[in-house]
Amino acid sequence: MVERLVPDGLWALFQRVVPTASVRPQGGGRRRYGDRQVLAAIVFVATTGCTWRQLPSDFGPSGPTAHRRFTEWSRARVWAKLHRLVLDELGARGELDWSRCAIDSVNMRATKGDLTGPNPVDRGKKGSKIHLITERSGLPLSIGISAANTHDSQGLQPLIRGIPRIRSRRGPRRRRPAKLHADKGYDYDYLRRWLRGRNIVPRIARKGIESSQRLGRHRWTVERTVAWLAGCRRLHRRYERKAEHFLAFAGIAATLICYRRLSHLL
Repeated sequence: MVERLVPDGLWALFQRVVPTASVRPQGGGRRRYGDRQVLAAIVFVATTGCTWRQLPSDFGPSGPTAHRRFTEWSRARVWAKLHRLVLDELGARGELDWSRCAIDSVNMRATKGDLTGPNPVDRGKKGSKIHLITERSGLPLSIGISAANTHDSQGLQPLIRGIPRIRSRRGPRRRRPAKLHADKGYDYDYLRRWLRGRNIVPRIARKGIESSQRLGRHRWTVERTVAWLAGCRRLHRRYERKAEHFLAFAGIAATLICYRRLSHLL
């Protein structure tokens, strides 16, 4: 099961970003479980949505042990580094299409924690929101979270800034798309000026001018990616008290989506 959840290719990339384990100078202590076993346990929790205490014993490490390692790696931003590394491998193979990108968000309920707020589309119940930008084929480039009552337009600038410098098949690294498609929730002149100032052509639907039938012409890819994120059942409802832990699960989901594309090339 460990090899199925963490294939050799993903494990090789993970080894490049995971911090080295500290060694007790006096020796002794409990045996430390292997990072690959713990990573498989974390991926299992992310994809199945089970709690840490429901983790099967097949993996070796217990739920609390896997959770401690998950917290340690989240603090070290391992998941963001792994996502960027997978994007680098895709970019080096020419699998990223920067001609058009799309932005969108999705709400989900939250039981507790920071970066939560009343969800305007769920009768004001507490929730959080995932914001993401995808390249033309739907691979997530940048991802972030906020309270559910945060307006979509407030997530555009942080997401654009959050796109890492990604390798290309030829030439320097790249981080800016040629065009950005968005729905009417991003229809603000200051956002258009901000995008043009960064040589990004805004393709934002205008309120009261463009019909909703035209919105799906180029934005369906990001909506499909939102459906792919739903494959990570841990994102169906937020149980994490800390926002960085919920962002970590979103980063794991984005990494798995990108790695599925990469695995067909290896």
